[in-house]
Amino acid sequence: MAEIIQKAGTWTFDGDTVRIVPGTDKGVSLLRKALGEIAVPLGALAGVSFEAGRKSGRLRLRLREGADPLLQITGSRLGDSSDPYLLTVDKDRAGVAEYFVDEVRNALLLDQVESGPVDGYLLPGPALPVTASAGDASVTFDGERIRLEWNWKTEESKSSGGPRTLALSEVAAVEWLPSAGLENGYLRFLTSRAPVSTPPKYDPHAVDLYGFRKDPLMALVGAAVVARLPHPRATAAEPAATPASRPSLTKAATDPADTADPTGPAASGDDHDALLRRLRELGELHQAGILTAEEFSTAKQAILKRL
Repeated sequence: MAEIIQKAGTWTFDGDTVRIVPGTDKGVSLLRKALGEIAVPLGALAGVSFEAGRKSGRLRLRLREGADPLLQITGSRLGDSSDPYLLTVDKDRAGVAEYFVDEVRNALLLDQVESGPVDGYLLPGPALPVTASAGDASVTFDGERIRLEWNWKTEESKSSGGPRTLALSEVAAVEWLPSAGLENGYLRFLTSRAPVSTPPKYDPHAVDLYGFRKDPLMALVGAAVVARLPHPRATAAEPAATPASRPSLTKAATDPADTADPTGPAASGDDHDALLRRLRELGELHQAGILTAEEFSTAKQAILKRL
């Protein structure tokens, strides 16, 4: 198992799951504290990296597109301080971070996890019920209903109608945008796919955000709703993706004639995809008892050097 403990949080990897527990340091963002522990299955990962710096480094997980409802709604617009998949690492722990990266990368290679988009969420999203207060409203979602309650900052034309309640079945999509410069951000619940021209400050299905400290918490409410809506990549013909499981033996892995040269033809030309396939096949051959531990280790190292 690989583990790294920092003020901002603790990351552990057991070969199948990366567990992220936020720290209790006062510098940890409200969003990360509210989100709590996250369990990221190996199949949801597209990659991992560590960027060393003069004073500290950055350990980052990259998730597959569509795997996490929080990233689905926030995209790349979530600030670094609120990003649950970014960990600031002290300079003297750089070696531990690099070991963590190696362990995750080796597991991705051996399981040959694809890095492309998925057709279903592999993470459940924020726990329910979830409530956030920011901007001109407080919003609560219990899994079935969304309730918006206005505060003293709400425009009268919007608050005059009183609190709003939306059933999940009425929601077609959710939009979240952080404030930028002089432009306010918003969290908006769309009841149809048609574009909305009403500014968020007047829209009774939207929260107007001013760029204050609690604004990112509204992304948690949006993510909880998004997690229970149809996945944007899902189709009627294809079932939603599920967490990656161990692959079955491929034809190449069960062909005795293909075991003579462990790095054989599949690795010719250093083709990246072929090398990944070959590494997976070697792992299956070793598990099946066809390759000894020594043979597997030798072949694995040869392939990793060529990646």
